[in-house]
Amino acid sequence: MSEPNQLEADLKRLERQVDNLLANLSQLREENRALHHRQESLSNERSSLLQRNEQVRARVDAMISRLKSLEHRT
Repeated sequence: MSEPNQLEADLKRLERQVDNLLANLSQLREENRALHHRQESLSNERSSLLQRNEQVRARVDAMISRLKSLEHRT
């Protein structure tokens, strides 16, 4: 292969590699965005569940207290 043809082939190969890297970068950015969104969603869900758990715990504690007070009355 002559020198100019080899240079052209090398440039084409390099261009394909750059295109592949750009495509990979785009895909990784989208995956990263989706993961951040999912992480935020899970964090919000966890916070909500912890709050509900605390509310239930308080209600159970109140019920136990009422039961104990009823038990002491009899």
